[in-house]
Parts: sequence; C-alpha cells; structure tokens
Amino acid sequence: MKKILLSLVLAGLGINISAQKSIDQKVTELMAKMTLEEKIGQLNQYNDDITATGPVTKDADKAGQVRAGKLGSILNAIGAKNTKNWQDQAMQSRLKIPLLFGQDVIHGFRTTFPIPLGETATWDMNLIEKSARIAATEASAYGIHWTFAPMVDIGRDPRWGRVMEGAGEDTYLGTLVGKARVKGFQGNGLGNKDAVMACAKHFAAYGAAVGGRDYNSVDMSLRQLHETYLPPFKAVSDMGVATFMNSFNDINGIPATGNKYLQRDLLKGAWNFQGFVVSDWGSIGEMIPHGFAKDNKDAALKAIIAGSDMDMESRSYINHLAELVKEGKVDIQLVDDAVRRILTKKYELGLFDDPYRFINEKREKEQANNPEHRKFAREIGAKSIVLLKNENQLLPLSPTTKKVAIIGPFAKATVENHGFWSIAFPDDSQRIVTQFDGIKAQLDKNSELLYAKGCNANDNDKSLFAEAVETAKKADVVIMTLGEGHAMSGEAKSRSNIHFSGVQEDLLKEIAKTGKPIILMINAGRPLVFDWASENIPTIVYTWWLGTEAGNSIADVLFGKINPGGKLPMTFPRTEGQIPIYYNHYNTGRPAKNNTDRNYVSAYIDLDNDPAYPFGFGLSYTTFQYSDVNVSATQLKGNQTLTASVTLTNSGNYDGEEVVQLYIRDLVGKVVRPVKELKGFQKIFLKKGESKTVSFNITPEDLKFYDDELNFDWESGEFDIMIGTNSAQVQTKRVNWEK
Repeated sequence: MKKILLSLVLAGLGINISAQKSIDQKVTELMAKMTLEEKIGQLNQYNDDITATGPVTKDADKAGQVRAGKLGSILNAIGAKNTKNWQDQAMQSRLKIPLLFGQDVIHGFRTTFPIPLGETATWDMNLIEKSARIAATEASAYGIHWTFAPMVDIGRDPRWGRVMEGAGEDTYLGTLVGKARVKGFQGNGLGNKDAVMACAKHFAAYGAAVGGRDYNSVDMSLRQLHETYLPPFKAVSDMGVATFMNSFNDINGIPATGNKYLQRDLLKGAWNFQGFVVSDWGSIGEMIPHGFAKDNKDAALKAIIAGSDMDMESRSYINHLAELVKEGKVDIQLVDDAVRRILTKKYELGLFDDPYRFINEKREKEQANNPEHRKFAREIGAKSIVLLKNENQLLPLSPTTKKVAIIGPFAKATVENHGFWSIAFPDDSQRIVTQFDGIKAQLDKNSELLYAKGCNANDNDKSLFAEAVETAKKADVVIMTLGEGHAMSGEAKSRSNIHFSGVQEDLLKEIAKTGKPIILMINAGRPLVFDWASENIPTIVYTWWLGTEAGNSIADVLFGKINPGGKLPMTFPRTEGQIPIYYNHYNTGRPAKNNTDRNYVSAYIDLDNDPAYPFGFGLSYTTFQYSDVNVSATQLKGNQTLTASVTLTNSGNYDGEEVVQLYIRDLVGKVVRPVKELKGFQKIFLKKGESKTVSFNITPEDLKFYDDELNFDWESGEFDIMIGTNSAQVQTKRVNWEK
C-alpha cells in the first residue's frame, strides 16, 4: 500500500518511476565498466581554450585527454561547431561518455537582459522567470547544457562587486528570485532541448565576505548562516535544482570547498540533494593558499571527503585522486557517489541517447536574433528602472521638446550596456541599442538631440568639459548619463570607493552651473554613493545595466510609454562609512531615536542614521495613497490566519504599478530579532483614480526563526504588522499572538 501511495505521489510530481529506475540501472551498468581513472575523469572540468573566466591552466593536449576519458565537462565552449568538435573527441573515448558543456549564462545569452540585481528591481517573478527561460532557450541552441546561475547569495555590502549578480540584501525576496530563475532555466524539466541545468551558487555565504572584498573570509554564527544566507539554497534544492557550486570563501576557518558540514551533512544529508556539486574555478587547489591544505593531493583528499563532486580547473582530482584511493585514504564509495551524480544528470539530459542533441546549427541560427526575445528585453529593461527623484515633475519628458542634450560617457556606448557577465559576440556593437539611439527614435521629427561625451568613464581627463557645457547651454533639457564603467561591477570588482568613477561628478557640477533642467541617469551594477547629486539634482533615474535593448528601455521610461515601477532590492548608503547597511538590522541596546540622535546611541557623530534611499524604495509618475492597515484580529492563538489589508488608491494623473510591501517585527524573542522583515509583497496595477484593497494572509509559519540552538519555530508575543511603499514608509498595527 505504501508503495502504491508513493507511486501516486511521484506520478503527481511528474516523476516517471520506471524511467528513473532505468537511469539508475544504466548508470550502475556503465560504472561497472569504468576504470578508476575513467571515473575520476568524470569529476574533472576544464576550460575551453577560447574564453576564460578565471586563471587558466595550460594543457598540451586537452583533446587527447578527452579521448582518453579523462574529462567529464568543459566550460566556456560556445557554438554548435565548437561543441560538436569537443563531443567528437569524447565519442572517440573507450566508453563514449558524452561531455557536459557549461557556461556562465547570467542575465541572458544572445539577448541580454538587465543585470540580475536590476531584474530584481522589477519585483516581478513572472518577468524574472521568463528572462531565464529565454536565456535557456538561446543557450541550449548554441550547445550549452548547463548554466552557472542563479547566484542566490544574499549581498548586504555594495562594495562587493558581485552584488550585480544576485537579488540583493533580503532573504525572502532573494529566495523567490532564485526559485523563479531556476524554474526558468530548467523549464519543463531536464531532457527538453530548451532546458539547461541550473546551478545554485555560491554555497555558502559568499556574499558576506569581510569588507566586501571578493574571495575574502566570512565570519558568522551558524544561526545567522541558517536564517539569512541558507534559505535561498534550501528552497532551490527542494525544487530540484540540478547542481550546486561551492564558494571561494572560508566560513569560520573552513573553506567551503572542503566544508563537510555544508556539503555532506547539510546539502546531501539533511536536505537530501540529488544533484552534484561543482567547485568554483580552481577553488579546490586554492585551499592551499587558504592554509587548509598542504598541497594539491591534500586538497583533493579534503574536497572529496567534504562532498565536492566536480573539480573545475584545479587539476587536483585528475592528478591525485586515483593515488589517494589506491593508498586507502579515500573510500572508493565517495568517488562512486560523485560519478553517479554526474552520470545521472547526463542521462537525464538525454546525452547518452544522442550526445549531439543540443548541437544544431539550424536552431542556433533561429535563436541568433529572435525578435520576440528582444521585445521582451525591452519590456523587462524598462520595468527594472527605478525612479529615485522627480521633484519638479520633469519626467515624463515630452517628445516634442525642441532641443534635448544627452551628455556623458555612456550615451553612445554599445557593449557596455550588457554590464558584467555577458557572452561576447562579434556583432555586439551593431545590435545593441545605445541610449542616444533609443532617445532619438522617440523624439519628434522637429526636435533635435544634441550630444557631447563630456568625459570618459574612469580617468581624470577634463578636456571635453568645455564642449559638454556649450552643448548643454543650447538645450532645453539635459540628460546626463553617468555611473560606473560596465566592468567595474562583477567578479573581482570590489571597490572601496563607490562614487561615480573618474571626473564624472565634476562634469555634472559644471553642467548644473548652466541652470538647465537635468535628468540624471545612473548606470551601475551596484548601489553607488552619489550624495552631491542626490542633494542637488531634482530628477534622478537608476538604470543599472539593461542589456541589448537598453536604449529603447530607457527611452520608454523617459518619455512615459512605461511608467517606472521599479523598487530598490538593496539599501543605498549615504556614504561608504555606513556600509554594511541594510533595512532588517537588529535594534541594539541603545538604538537611535531618530536620524539625528547621536549622543550615547548606536550612530555616527558626523552622519545621519538613515540611508540615502531605503530598501524597497522607488517612485512613479503617479502617486499612490495608502489607507491605515486593517487587521482581522489583534488577539490570535495557535494556527490561526491573520489577514492584514490596506486600500491602495492611484491619486495621480497616470496609470501605474505599485509594489505593496508587508513587513513584520517580532518585538521580543529568544534571540534578538530584526527591526522588520519582508514577509510578502504584491505588485498592483491601478488606473488613475482607481482604488483596490490589497490583503496579505499571515500564519505562524511567517513568524518562525532560528534560535541559538538552530531550532526553527515561533514564540508567543507581540508582533508589529507593517504595510507600505518601502521599508521606511509603512503603516503599522500591533497584534498579540499566543501559541
């Protein structure tokens, strides 16, 4: 009876038991034929010789190693011709085990979308899932089986360059984004030709690097690890993400790559993860400079015992693992488990049935310039934009404005609009829409678009200032396009100074002296510090890096075709001295009473306490009015459901979208609880003058937290229920909830 019930459950989940058994049997039969060296070959991944995304190890004959069965996967091999050549080599090996082709498909492939942090600003999981779905469709057409995405690290320090690759500072929002992206990449399931294996990275707590410095150590309690940094990983593991990637950092002195607690005890043990774990680039060998491994042999020993299945680029496994097994230092069962996990995914992808099933030049050509994909890129780009200031209602801009000037180093940029972590194609400069061209296309035929570069993105040359000032003087409106260079955010792109790079701020000050109305567009992969601009420029738009259709997306917002509705996924600091700054901090024993309270409280003596722009912030061309919060009860007991609601009214002159946000505070806990935590949100579209009641259902599940013994539960007590337009502007009701 139990077997029947299990069969029904599995069938309901779309799992074919006989097929799964068949894969298990096939893997077992294949492994029985494999030598130890061939097994270890499956645990070995090399970089293609064409493109590198890390320090490359030179090999005399990679193709020969493939033919000898010493390689299981290749990363950065792109295109049908290239991947076919590699797979041809694999088909000459004794057992003809196909290669896996991996690639960093981070925010699009042929068609690029906003950087992931920018996509998160949409707060729209359907859009985010669709972006990953399109990326998988295009990448798979180019022979890719596996993307090293999504990055689900929680990032609270904007100095860390890789915040551009994630979903920001909040665990709840980051979890939803991670799930949406995995669903998009893996589509209807592995085995479909438009699905690629997703990879949850970096496991774990990479985003908490000390000082925001990439590859740095991480120091935190197990409670903080479980409460803040692990939930997105647990969520995507539960939904069947194909792979995990471990992180470069150590956690409390143990590198993640050699961390048995993370990989064996937690991931493969408690969570029952069935996929495989790949190291980050060279991270097994990097346990040597960590001071955790004596040499590559020792590193291989510690990594395989800890649960790292595939070695990316360090050569530790291929050079030393067989010896370790023969010496009795590594149990062959550990090797077999890793091999089984990898071969299972190759079977699930259908590569044993047809090693070339993803390699098709016709499909590749069809996806090279898909117009529907570009149309979507334009839409998600516009909806990622965040309006920070519009004090004089300069926006939306009229297309009939006689003379508009666009000034700045990014006005006519092409490939820069990709941002970091994009796949380079030879025709990128021809197919990417510049900001200049996007704006020009929407101006009236009797209007004129003037241009001056003004300065470069990152040097001290002011020789172009004079031309820019004269250009501004001729214009009715000036659009300044400033920020950080596209390659200033990303891996190995930590910055101690996150102001505008070079002399851009000096240029802005000179243009401001002309007295002309200025629209400031900020291009960046992270929250920047722009305190002077924030105080002195009335109109500011945060455009991130938006991808292939950047120019059109920006123009759609500037001219009002799209009413901006983006909300910040990270807190924006006033200055670097506030970092790390995030909304859901603890209150401390001496909290400041207000922004200017400085005497014997947790504050700086020379700076207000609040950020420049809070988490969840974003304006619209219209205005939204919130009623007071209504709650279905103020006294609750046990597993009751609390309904909290507000009436939202579009009180302005434009139709628009608003992200209504729900926060909760547990006032007294067994351990200190944050001042507020995001527990829900709804994106609501309202026509001008329209009202709608927005309701949230809250259960004890929403009140649970990890205590100091890692128990996950809730406690009786008082709770503040907060609903509002961002984390700082909320309406509050207090309830008492008893167990």
